[in-house]
Amino acid sequence: MKISVISIIESTTVDGTGLRTTVYCAGCGHRCKGCHNPQSWDINSGEMTDVDVLAERLLATGEDITFSGGDPMFQAEAFAELASKIKSQSNRNIWCYTGYRFEQLLKNPKAMALLQNIDVLVDGQFELALRDENLLFRGSSNQRLIDVQKSLAKGEAVIHEPMNLLSPLLKKFIMQIEN
Repeated sequence: MKISVISIIESTTVDGTGLRTTVYCAGCGHRCKGCHNPQSWDINSGEMTDVDVLAERLLATGEDITFSGGDPMFQAEAFAELASKIKSQSNRNIWCYTGYRFEQLLKNPKAMALLQNIDVLVDGQFELALRDENLLFRGSSNQRLIDVQKSLAKGEAVIHEPMNLLSPLLKKFIMQIEN
């Protein structure tokens, strides 16, 4: 199986918590006004890359992983295979961006196969009128950070709070400065 890949960026900090390697895929039908990556809309704008080759490259980085685009859900079956390979060989944290809402994806078997192996889903189309540069890891306020595994267990969207991960570190840092 192959994925149409536009680029792979290592050691990024903007597509999820910590250092990550992000796979930018081709293919998106949402065509959001103000999209930061409109060259990704055409599925043919990427290079067809074998899932096994991609998994090997991603695992070699030692970093957590993000699937972005375009929209990985346009190639959900191949990304599901990729995520499964990564999870079976590592404990990497996987984030995935999509213009679809979590509730829509629950009705799609191919999307569900991908959701089973990702940790955080950034869902919802980018809306230019709701753009907010102060938001963590998303472009507009309608987009949500979903804790996928908790959401699947509960049967409804559970919001992922990345700031909770940072709070103990910030507290320790502040205490060191005060002393």
